[in-house]
Amino acid sequence: MNNSVIVVKDFRKIYGDYVAVDGISFDVRKGEIFALLGPNGAGKTSTLECLEGLRAPSGGSMRVAGMDPARETHKLRNLIGVQLQSAGLPESITPDEAMKFFCAYHNVTPRFDLLERFDLTGKRNVQFYELSAGQQRRLVLALAVAHNPQVLFMDEPTAGLDVATRVELHSVMREQQAAGTTIILATHDMAEAEQMSDRVAILLQSKIVNIGTPLEITATGAGLTKISVRTQTSSLSAPGIMFPAVSQHKLKDEYYIYFSSDIGPTVSAIIAHLAAHGDALIDLRVERPSLEDRFLEITNSGVVQ
Repeated sequence: MNNSVIVVKDFRKIYGDYVAVDGISFDVRKGEIFALLGPNGAGKTSTLECLEGLRAPSGGSMRVAGMDPARETHKLRNLIGVQLQSAGLPESITPDEAMKFFCAYHNVTPRFDLLERFDLTGKRNVQFYELSAGQQRRLVLALAVAHNPQVLFMDEPTAGLDVATRVELHSVMREQQAAGTTIILATHDMAEAEQMSDRVAILLQSKIVNIGTPLEITATGAGLTKISVRTQTSSLSAPGIMFPAVSQHKLKDEYYIYFSSDIGPTVSAIIAHLAAHGDALIDLRVERPSLEDRFLEITNSGVVQ
């Protein structure tokens, strides 16, 4: 825990009779990208808002950079950057004015280079409401990192962004991480979480049901490997064919798809079958379970361990 920048212990958040977060615990280390994953209503945003000092926990404890967010909010403001789902900026403010204002608040030189990097130079004097949704998102992201925060909170950062801007954002995140910034990310984008995160926590029904590196999480559960096969004469279409270690199979877009718990025997048996029936292999693909596969397995089961 000595290297932990964020420490959450038995955190609860209750709104009236609704329990949004029910006793979760985790820590985030310095320079780590840590993702919170979960379906809508799982408690991701409530957790972020309490860590940012926007709301007070109903129970448990939180520390961000050694501070209590609910009681030391003012001290924490210069140490954290926040990118929210909604911008919260005045409709009439321009990117130029917003950058000057945010940087003056944090007592740093305005980072107009970030406006250029996020392709907003030509929009510096355009009012916020006139910007496209993607441009608004890019401005909010530029403001969040302008003061080089120790901890950066990002809530669905790539929602509404085009591919080029997503790539640029990920590059900025990596630069921030390399400089020692700790990033906590809430996202529905499983590919983004798998690519960018050092560790992830999956929330379901207000509790953490799994936590670890993307590789550790995808290695648990059913752990079935997807084997996709396309052949010349479709000998695999014969009824009653069984291959070892296969628990599920289906046909999609001329590919026979098998889900195997042990790919060695499965692939060997498929190749042997094709040879025995004079069929030629056109394409064979083996894909380990993705974070999205594991996430869907966990959330569809609805079981909180």
